[in-house]
Amino acid sequence: MTTLPPPGQLAGQPLIIGGGLAGVMVALSTTRPCVLACAGRLDDTRPPAAASMLAQGGMAAAVGADDTPTLHAADTLAAGAGLCTAAVVDRVTACAPAAVEQLAGLGVRWDRHADGSLQLGLEAAHGRRRIVHAGEDATGATIMRALVARVRQTPRITVVEQAHAHDLLVHDGAVAGGVLDIGGRTVTLSTPAVVLATGGAGGLFADTTNPAGATGSGLAMAARAGAVLGNMEFVQFHPTALSAGPEGQRLCLVSEAVRGEGAALIDETGERFTSELATRDSVSRAVWRHMMAGHSVYLDARAAVGAAFPRHFPAIYALCMAHGINPVTQPIPVRPAAHYHMGGIMVDHRGRTGVAGLWAAGEVACTGLHGANRLASNSLLEAVAFGTWIGHELDGCTTSCVPVPDIARLPHDLAACPPPAALRRIMSHHAGVIRTGDSLRSGLKQVMPFMGTDVGLVCAAILLAATLRRESRGGHFRSDYPYAMATAAPSRFRLADLQARLADMHDVPVPAIPSMNERHAP
Repeated sequence: MTTLPPPGQLAGQPLIIGGGLAGVMVALSTTRPCVLACAGRLDDTRPPAAASMLAQGGMAAAVGADDTPTLHAADTLAAGAGLCTAAVVDRVTACAPAAVEQLAGLGVRWDRHADGSLQLGLEAAHGRRRIVHAGEDATGATIMRALVARVRQTPRITVVEQAHAHDLLVHDGAVAGGVLDIGGRTVTLSTPAVVLATGGAGGLFADTTNPAGATGSGLAMAARAGAVLGNMEFVQFHPTALSAGPEGQRLCLVSEAVRGEGAALIDETGERFTSELATRDSVSRAVWRHMMAGHSVYLDARAAVGAAFPRHFPAIYALCMAHGINPVTQPIPVRPAAHYHMGGIMVDHRGRTGVAGLWAAGEVACTGLHGANRLASNSLLEAVAFGTWIGHELDGCTTSCVPVPDIARLPHDLAACPPPAALRRIMSHHAGVIRTGDSLRSGLKQVMPFMGTDVGLVCAAILLAATLRRESRGGHFRSDYPYAMATAAPSRFRLADLQARLADMHDVPVPAIPSMNERHAP
């Protein structure tokens, strides 16, 4: 639905912010009436503009005869480079086979062989074929269409479209409500339970595979509410984004599954220069270094896939053809792009943040599953697992509300706005594939004028965390500290810590960032 009932009628209902896979799974998994707020439209023929719908590779699950959750967990831990939470990894990988069946029960039609068995793909850093697909290389969109249809059939879910969440209200250290812009109208919803499923932060970079709205807004809201942010320095750059189109436009992903089928990374001379199935961070660095040495980089699927490309990868084939590239007969030009943020709002094994009544799921959360580097196709699995668990959590939470201010108009600095092109260039240049301390500190100085905005706050958090981690690990590579330390711990800080650190590092004023409560205090 697009028309919001009187907010008083929704008082006490859990508010789920985000219409991607994690948010939709929360809404479907709770038995309570709830509000699902989506930034775009939510209909069963056009899923929301969330990263979930763009997922090509699929979902990882140990369902093959030669596979086990223990092997899946081992690959996840290895990719995470020492920063995964082992208990979370074990729990998520153990539930993966059941998650495949759960989604099938919700209407997802997995790709299967003629005998009914699941088709299983191979992706980088996986020791077994364990990637399940739906709709070949359109897995995310296929899953979302099925789940959106189920949401539409569930009367207890109030879907609010074109809803941009701007902040959280907190009372005595607990969530008391959310502030949204719905079609230009500011609305305050009173609720003791909010789930942030707002996605990642790839939109803060000049080159990204993420939707334009993936700018870390949920991170900023949570930080202002008192939540802890963790592992913010760990940004995964996908090595094979289609290198076509104007600067600043979202790049189309060329799935790792193409390399899993044998496609080779070559340069303009036709020579291979790296191992295609190494972890994403190492492949991205190899591609970046080759580009910085003056080479062009291509993904060559002509021999490995050839004439079968349109059938195995129809969506990627269509994207390439739209840019005048025929992957059956031509190598595909590629370059690295910001793809996934391993950091986020720190949550426990049930998705709870440190703020009472606030949960986080999906890419906005730092669950401990991904560590320093996400294993390919674990993100859809994480969204299903934590979305389901949080939905069950909501069944037991209170429905009582406290009075919240009736906010008639948002402050100017909280108005929805995309990150300026200058800010995106700063992030790509200073916090990109390969980083240095001097460059990170320079980037921090340049983002300071943006600190009063959501995008500036998140950029500063990423740059600061990267500055403080003087080692290379997973998705974070420092050429001035190219080796990993013997031991490492997750980086964690609250908003006050961020401001204090910035004040210590720079001789320029750090803007105050008041909470929504403080902005509207009587």
